[in-house]
Amino acid sequence: MTLAAPRPASAPVVDLGAGNGPEWIDRWLAAHADDVVSWRRSLHARPELARREFETTRLCAEVLTAAGLQPRLLPGTGLICDIGQEPRTVALRADLDALPLTEHTDASYTSRVPGVAHMCGHDAHTAMLLGAGLALASAPSLPGRVRLVFQPAEEVQPGGALDVIAADGLDGVDRIFALHCDPRLEVGKVGTRTGAITSACDMLELRLTSPGGHTSRPHLTADLVHALGTVITGLPDLLSRRVDPRSGTVLVWGAVQAGHAANAVPQQGMLAGTLRTAEHATWNELEPLVRSLVTALLAPTGVGYVLEHRRGVPPVVNDAVSADLLARAAEKANGPAAAVGTEQSSGGEDFGWYLEHVPGAMGRLGVWSGVGEMSDIHQPTFDLDERALPVGVRTLVHAALASLGG
Repeated sequence: MTLAAPRPASAPVVDLGAGNGPEWIDRWLAAHADDVVSWRRSLHARPELARREFETTRLCAEVLTAAGLQPRLLPGTGLICDIGQEPRTVALRADLDALPLTEHTDASYTSRVPGVAHMCGHDAHTAMLLGAGLALASAPSLPGRVRLVFQPAEEVQPGGALDVIAADGLDGVDRIFALHCDPRLEVGKVGTRTGAITSACDMLELRLTSPGGHTSRPHLTADLVHALGTVITGLPDLLSRRVDPRSGTVLVWGAVQAGHAANAVPQQGMLAGTLRTAEHATWNELEPLVRSLVTALLAPTGVGYVLEHRRGVPPVVNDAVSADLLARAAEKANGPAAAVGTEQSSGGEDFGWYLEHVPGAMGRLGVWSGVGEMSDIHQPTFDLDERALPVGVRTLVHAALASLGG
């Protein structure tokens, strides 16, 4: 990955929104908006998987160092970088990793790494945070300290946010913000919400064992496939009666494996899926409840089983003050119509771990051009309208200033 990637000749014409903030933001974007696009395209072309973001980390460190800043590398991958001085500190976070997907777009900057692609917008998140950091560094003065958090491994559970926290990345931080690309919102819009904006997500894997046998004599063995079917339908049904439906709890199976022959009861089987909930209190109660229900469902079948319940990430719960600061920042940065409401997603996001320690908010950045079909994130055809990049830079800068009282 090269630091000085050439400025893209085909970069979109961007409305810099001059006058939507301190003069130094306008000056920086006027001179460097193409750099933000170029960083994003360089990252997009050379994606890296979770905890392997070595070149991505190096690019970020070189850009920040070249601007006179002093980034601190985290163990493994990722880095943090402080700008300004205390007494108050606000953090801005971006995630670095890509997905194990093969890209199917005709972009000139399409992924050059087989089977790896930035189909979730993390390349944009990283480029925007670099832009916000360098813009903030160009300010004559700041009313406090801004910490840039370039986090690894968002796409794996329990998430690289825990790596940042373990490396003291939140020490002294009073509030934290992040933006996530949203292809359902048009460019120029920032979706905000008080309360849960994403859900907790756990992984369930159930492995069953049986002596096996002939399907003509199921009474002489333990019918493993029947037991699997009992859990496949029974566990979601029972959860719907044992958990408050207002919690948004949903169990969906994604994989089931058992047997090869039509006339043989198999000896082994596997069932795997995701369990999601919007309520933090419900999330804490789910594991013992699931274990008791699985035990009750399988007790009459005679099969042996091992249940692995891997707790993933907590819900991202925006506190009211932070959500309001982010909405007002979006409006001040991009105009009075920029901030819009947004729905809660059942998707998981490890930004929730930060909010276990400090208040903060995540917003959704509109990246849809407004023309044609919306290609969702985590799809091989996902791409974004790069006019969203300066919108994100401005919003992050204003969120930091608003939090610091500047």
